[in-house]
Amino acid sequence: MVLIIILIIAAVFTIGYAVLIETYRRWFLQVPLFRAHQQHVPRTSFSVIIPARNEEEQIEACLLSVLQQNYPSPLFEVILVDDHSTDNTAAIATSLQHQYPNLKVLKLAELLDQKSLNSYKKKAIDTAIQYSSKEWIVTTDADCIVHTNWLKTLDAFIQQQQPVFVAAPVAFTNTGSFVSRFQFLDFMSLQGITAAAVHKKFHSMCNGANLAYSKKAFYEVGGFKGIDTIASGDDMLLMHKIYKKHPSQVGFLLSKEAIVETAPMHTWSAFFNQRIRWASKADKFDDKRIFSVLLFIYLYNFFFLALLVMSLWWQVMLLVWLALIALKTLVELRLVIPVARFFNAMPLLWWFPVMQPFHIGYTIIAGWLGKFGKYTWKGRSVK
Repeated sequence: MVLIIILIIAAVFTIGYAVLIETYRRWFLQVPLFRAHQQHVPRTSFSVIIPARNEEEQIEACLLSVLQQNYPSPLFEVILVDDHSTDNTAAIATSLQHQYPNLKVLKLAELLDQKSLNSYKKKAIDTAIQYSSKEWIVTTDADCIVHTNWLKTLDAFIQQQQPVFVAAPVAFTNTGSFVSRFQFLDFMSLQGITAAAVHKKFHSMCNGANLAYSKKAFYEVGGFKGIDTIASGDDMLLMHKIYKKHPSQVGFLLSKEAIVETAPMHTWSAFFNQRIRWASKADKFDDKRIFSVLLFIYLYNFFFLALLVMSLWWQVMLLVWLALIALKTLVELRLVIPVARFFNAMPLLWWFPVMQPFHIGYTIIAGWLGKFGKYTWKGRSVK
């Protein structure tokens, strides 16, 4: 009797998950690959904001990739916000100002007057917006590298689609290590779901490493007011505020020239801290649609752990676990394959089945600690 009940639960979870992932797959295939018109003339002015904390090893490459855009320099500025760095981040950025007059460097420590916060990144972005002079805000991270046509593509999308908020693709750099491959594939899957969900206006998903929104829309919704005490969420929480005000003017820019590459976490400890930070905002979403999806996915993954525990008493549960892992992998590959084609990552898919147990484990741990634990990020302990 117990086995029958467990099998029924397994069937319900698997069918529900398959329907969800297949829906995302169908929606992703409907997202048009964006191309700018041949007669495109740049018009949009951008303030590119880069919060940075102790990024001396990567900040120069990041800044140069933005400053050397194939885009008219009078139409964009770059604002580096140094968030209490204890290394040479600010000095490296300042040294580039002689060559690039459209680069501004702000020091958050001087502007905050030693005030303690729970979300320094939101404050850094908000402060930079106050000092910005352009009509659109673009955010990326200090460990990112952008395509030379990044702003050009973004401008074309804005002119053609008339959005007020644009989410765009992000990819982790694959360094060849197992932890790097894991992050690449895991995040690539999330990017496929993001593109699908945003395109169909199903729920609000994005990543702060590649966002753009009009300054007017930012101020219309009160900026970060109401979410400024939450450590994370400078991207998705803001996106939903703007979505509620302009539901038809939020879009996803699917273009290879719009991809932003970001460095992976080099250790499992750093990776878990990053994902716990992301998970910490899950119950803060005003968008109940995404919370319901996240809760279902968490319970589905937790069910796999429960089956393993039960297999200590009933060995047949191990067979059920293996069968469900195989089904889960096949269902997800249906979505991941077209996403991998977009990111030119088909050779990496051989690793996808191997990483399933790791994915289930990290989802359970990060989800739990994101709600009930604390994490360390950039040298700060956050509850």
